Amino acid sequence: MTLQEKTYREIMLTVAHRKYKDALARYSYFKLRDRARSEDLVQDAFAKTWAYPAKGGQIIAIKAFLYRVLNNLIIDEYRKHKTASLDAMLENGFEPDMDEELPMSSADTDKVAADVNKLPNKYQKVVKMRYFDGLSLEEIADKTGQSKNSIAVQVHRGVRKIKSYYDARETSGAMTQRHA
Repeated sequence: MTLQEKTYREIMLTVAHRKYKDALARYSYFKLRDRARSEDLVQDAFAKTWAYPAKGGQIIAIKAFLYRVLNNLIIDEYRKHKTASLDAMLENGFEPDMDEELPMSSADTDKVAADVNKLPNKYQKVVKMRYFDGLSLEEIADKTGQSKNSIAVQVHRGVRKIKSYYDARETSGAMTQRHA
C-alpha cells in the first residue's frame, strides 16, 4: 500500500467515523437494547472496516459497508446470546417442576390407566415409572440409560397426550349429554 493510499484510507475513515458513528450507534442500540454493547460493536465495525483495505479489499460505498459490517456483528451477537440448555440447568441443580398431575379422580382411574396404555411405548414406560411406580427423574434416567432431560421431556409429552385424551373424552361426553 502506498503512502497516498494509506493517507486516503485514514482520511476516508476519519470522515466516516465523524459522520456515521452516531447513526450506527442508534441502529445498533435499536437492535440490541444495550448501549454499552452497541457502542462496542460500532467501534468493532470501524476497526474491521479499517483492516479490510489493508488486506487488499476495496470499499466502494463506505456507509453501506459500515452498516453491513455492523449488521454482521449484531447477528454474531444474537448468536452468542444463547439460552441455557436444560441439561446445563439440571447439572447446576435446577429441578423442573414435575408436579404435573394426571387428570385422575377415583372414578377416572381406570380410564386414565387405559389412556396411559394408548401412549407410544417410549412415553408409556416413563409415565408408568414416574406416576405409578413413584420414581424420580434420576432413578428413571438410571434405569433407562437416558439423560434426565430426555426423561423429563418424555414424561411431559406423555402427560400432555393423556390430558388430550381425557379432554377429548370429556368433550365428547358433554356433547352426548346435550343430545340426550
